[in-house]
Amino acid sequence: MGSRRKSREMALQFLYLVDAGKMTGEDAKKSLLGDGSMPEKIREFAEQLALGTLSHAEQLDAMITKYAENWEIKRMTAVDRNIMRLAAYELVYEPETPVSVIIDEAVEIAKTFSTEESGKFVNGILDKIKLERKENGATPADASAKTKE
Repeated sequence: MGSRRKSREMALQFLYLVDAGKMTGEDAKKSLLGDGSMPEKIREFAEQLALGTLSHAEQLDAMITKYAENWEIKRMTAVDRNIMRLAAYELVYEPETPVSVIIDEAVEIAKTFSTEESGKFVNGILDKIKLERKENGATPADASAKTKE
C-alpha cells in the first residue's frame, strides 16, 4: 500500500471521528496524528485532505446530494458519506491528482472499510462529481502523467 493510500485512510478515520464520533477536528487530529508515530509525509497529506474536506464540507455535501439521486446524505452510512466527501474534495480541490486515481482509491477504500456494494455506490456518485472539476475551472490532471499511488 502506498503512502498516499495510507494518508487517505487516515483522513477517512479523522473525518469519521468528527462525523460519527462527534469529536472536534482538533480532538480527532490529536487522537490520530498526535503521537508522532506516523511518518511525516503520510501525516501531512492526511491532515491536508481531512482539514480541506472539513473546510468545504457544506459544498461537498451539496455536490454529493445533487448526484445521489433519492439519497439524503444523512441516510448514507457514515463511512460511505465520508469516503465520498474526501474523494469529492480531492476531485474538486486537488486538481494535480488524476481523476482515475482518486476514484479508484475511493472505491478500494470503500471495499475495505465498508462493503462491496459500497464500492459500486461510491463509484457511481464520484463518476458524476468528477464533472465538477471541469465546471470549477480546474483542468483534470492527465492520468497517464502519474502512476496509481
